Amino acid sequence: MRKILYIFGQLSDEDIDWLACTGSVERVAAGTTIITRGFHVEYVYIVLEGSFAVLYTDAPPAEVFAKLKSGEIIGEMSFIDAAPPSATVQAETSSLVLKIPKSDLQAKLDRDTGFAARFYRSTSILLSDRLRSLSKKMAHPEEAESMENELDPNAIEGISIAGKRFDAMLKQLRSRTPGQDPRKAPLQHR
Repeated sequence: MRKILYIFGQLSDEDIDWLACTGSVERVAAGTTIITRGFHVEYVYIVLEGSFAVLYTDAPPAEVFAKLKSGEIIGEMSFIDAAPPSATVQAETSSLVLKIPKSDLQAKLDRDTGFAARFYRSTSILLSDRLRSLSKKMAHPEEAESMENELDPNAIEGISIAGKRFDAMLKQLRSRTPGQDPRKAPLQHR
């Protein structure tokens, strides 16, 4: 959940409404792979419910590198640098995601400089936090579990509003049938 706080703490209510109205809600069955290492993906995902495993699949058995739960974003690295994913992402449980087409997201970023600035800043904070966390875990593996709950000071200001924004979006999206045209169930402004 804390990763979405970085994103939603920087974006405006209108930005979040755009994401929710542009994306589609999709049910993902346990065991389903939504991103395959080395293959380009067409979507960025926000996990609404459930959990996913980030797997390195170079040699069997696949090694679970990370677990992603409600509020996590998936596919943002490949969106930012356009490189194919470096890991495979598979649903551990029956899950619900908001699936945002990369082409729509890129078009919005190209035409809306305010949104672009907020999106790229939030994504930079998120990726910086991941890199710092990984560095700390490698240096102090015995403290890895306690580090999971640390928050970046940059995110603290926006945590409350970000949590409220995510909860409001989640409430509206849950009322949508998976696969439903988002324009038929637009978000209500908070």
